[in-house]
Amino acid sequence: MNLCMIGTGYVGLVSGVCFSDNGNKVYCVDNNKKKIDLLKKRCCSNL
Repeated sequence: MNLCMIGTGYVGLVSGVCFSDNGNKVYCVDNNKKKIDLLKKRCCSNL
């Protein structure tokens, strides 16, 4: 299943990771470019 998570805060990011871990293709969208750049580097912006 393809899913889109709008927002990569505490809820969106954790939900996206859980859905992805269950085999789904997850796309995360956020208006904060810094968060997206950190995710592309496989860093968690919520720590």
